[in-house]
Amino acid sequence: MKKAVLFSLFAVLTGAPAMAQSTGTTAPGGSTGTAPSGGGVTGIPSPVRSPSLPSTPSTSGNSPNSIANQRPIFITGKVMADDGSPLPMNVVIQKVCGGSARSVAYTDGRGQFSFQWGQTQGFLPDASESAGGRSSGGFGSAQSAGGLNPLAGDPFATQFTNCEIRAQLAGFRSDYVNLASRNPMDNPDVGLIVLHRLGNVEGASVSATSLAAPKDAKKSYDKGLQLLLKNKSEDAAKEFEKAVLAYPKYADAWVGLGQIRMRQNAFEPARAAMLRAIESDAKLVTPYIDLGLMAVSQQKWEEAGQYLDRGLRLDPIDFPQAWYADAVANYNLRKFDVAEKSALEALKLDVRHTNPRIQYLRGMIMLEHRDYTGSAEQLRDYLKYAPAAPDAARVKEQLAQLDKVTADTKEASKQ
Repeated sequence: MKKAVLFSLFAVLTGAPAMAQSTGTTAPGGSTGTAPSGGGVTGIPSPVRSPSLPSTPSTSGNSPNSIANQRPIFITGKVMADDGSPLPMNVVIQKVCGGSARSVAYTDGRGQFSFQWGQTQGFLPDASESAGGRSSGGFGSAQSAGGLNPLAGDPFATQFTNCEIRAQLAGFRSDYVNLASRNPMDNPDVGLIVLHRLGNVEGASVSATSLAAPKDAKKSYDKGLQLLLKNKSEDAAKEFEKAVLAYPKYADAWVGLGQIRMRQNAFEPARAAMLRAIESDAKLVTPYIDLGLMAVSQQKWEEAGQYLDRGLRLDPIDFPQAWYADAVANYNLRKFDVAEKSALEALKLDVRHTNPRIQYLRGMIMLEHRDYTGSAEQLRDYLKYAPAAPDAARVKEQLAQLDKVTADTKEASKQ
């Protein structure tokens, strides 16, 4: 029996359900052809988006809660390395609420940062940013669960519950600052966030070319970053263009420009900018990861695998969603052993199980190897971590089929 289509473009990028077909399968290039046997199980559903966190009901009027909700709350702090070594400027600061990470600020030249809690940010997601951040496996936009929604009965409480602050810099592990016990009247300074250097990361998250950038180029680049925080991406792009015009080897500015073009679905300009970043600094990890994710979005599986493999060799720790994307690409290339290794790496980093699609993908890979018991186990984990998934009912039907195949196989072995 022929196995249904596994990944559609939309499902790969967002985790939305793909339309299954009763016969045939989607080939690596996106065309429809005849699929090799998947072990007699049909209609396997595609991965779905993990359930989003419920939003806190908004309040209105002039109640004490709404007054508290309007009070601006600022957070400040400082980042430093555990060995006291200097860190680059523009280390990303993220707030992590309910397992979802969102970038909210950059450090300055002294490692200090500040931002207004709950303020709508226009920050472009970093390649390492996803639900759960470093410990997650999904990729796509991440949504913060934090904000200024008041807790009932306490006019000064804000939704700091289950929220933390961390720094994000490839090659380093960040300490977390827990905000659960904070209230608006506290000192805004959350103190020191310490970064611990990791020994097995060859690549860099901030280009060494930034050190040699002239003053005018740095000024334009920094202004572009601040404009991103204000949701002015096109104005930011103009500043990044000024930076690379003044200093053509400014790899970080090329990356910033490329990420804006990616978000606008201007893939060719985005690709050109990322390639200029790599040309300027071959050790910079982000352009490889972004090029790989962009290739996945276009179902260019060979290209995706090449860029993701290179990026993950440079940094196997800080980009869990890249491991998942690499597994998707290699699955579609029918390189199932490679796909399984990448899926295992993604699963290893997804300690909070924020991306159940990893389990789903592993189940599909095991199905290709006719490991029905293992496939069923992974699909059960998928349902365990995403019980409200839109395709949960269909997955349960497939589990019933897998269990029947396993039972029939055991019965046949006794005869």
